[in-house]
Amino acid sequence: MADKIATREAYGMALAELGDKYDFVVFDADLASATKTGIFKKKFPDRHFDCGIAEGNMMSMAAGVASTGRIPFVSTFAMFAAGRAFEPIRNSIGYPHLNVKIGATHAGISVGEDGATHQCCEDLATMRSIPGMTIINPADAIETFAAVEAAINFYGPVYMRFGRLAIPTIYDKATYKFEIGKGVVLADGKDCAIFATGLLVGFALEARELLKADGIDAAVINIHTVKPLDNELVCSYAAKCGAVVTAEEHNIIGGLGSAVCETLAENCPTPVRRIGVRDVFGRSGKVPPLLEMYGLTAGHIAAAVRESVAAKK
Repeated sequence: MADKIATREAYGMALAELGDKYDFVVFDADLASATKTGIFKKKFPDRHFDCGIAEGNMMSMAAGVASTGRIPFVSTFAMFAAGRAFEPIRNSIGYPHLNVKIGATHAGISVGEDGATHQCCEDLATMRSIPGMTIINPADAIETFAAVEAAINFYGPVYMRFGRLAIPTIYDKATYKFEIGKGVVLADGKDCAIFATGLLVGFALEARELLKADGIDAAVINIHTVKPLDNELVCSYAAKCGAVVTAEEHNIIGGLGSAVCETLAENCPTPVRRIGVRDVFGRSGKVPPLLEMYGLTAGHIAAAVRESVAAKK
């Protein structure tokens, strides 16, 4: 792992760089500085539109633009995109299956001091419930750039989840290949499969190192696309390892853990332990203590893996 950069920062940089290559427009809801779409605005002022604090209207405007054949990126905080604007996303974007890309920043507990009202831990659940919605939750800046470009070249509504916290870079831009709907095996293993997404992918890799001291060989799989889930990869590693741990900065209800449990229950029944926010709201505070408080650390992932492996004996 190398330099640290927030995925929201990488999102803004990707828009600005890809703006030379692709003809898309960007909408923001009075948060261009925070969502980092301001980087694109500075370079392409005639292709950036500030819609003010009117997220529902912004989604409807994007739907209108998409109906003309252009690609709109719509940006605001995850709480406002997946929460306040849910109905227009469902009815004006999802129902007609329009080519709108939603860049939702400041997701999860790692928003920190902004507190419970802004720490959206329900967005994966609400977006998963919309038919035809593709959901991408990148693990680092390199994957963010690749995801944004993949979204441009993919037809249909896409919800992309980005974080405020600067996180380590996992991938090498020169060699990384991103494919929507395909998980990435970061480390092979035989004792337990850790399926992680977003911020917790890096923590899952740290947990694997902690587990080596116990003689536990854990596989780490990055599920950057929460929907459609890579069912084949999930089932193959569940069958191989016989134990599964999911890890996400989201409520354990409705997110990656739920998606993995659903596919395993139907195709390859396997014991699963879920690391995530346990059906509670967040709170204001510094990020490291909050992640510890809510059980979102490498240590918590490692503990869940130890329990899973012990249960097999």
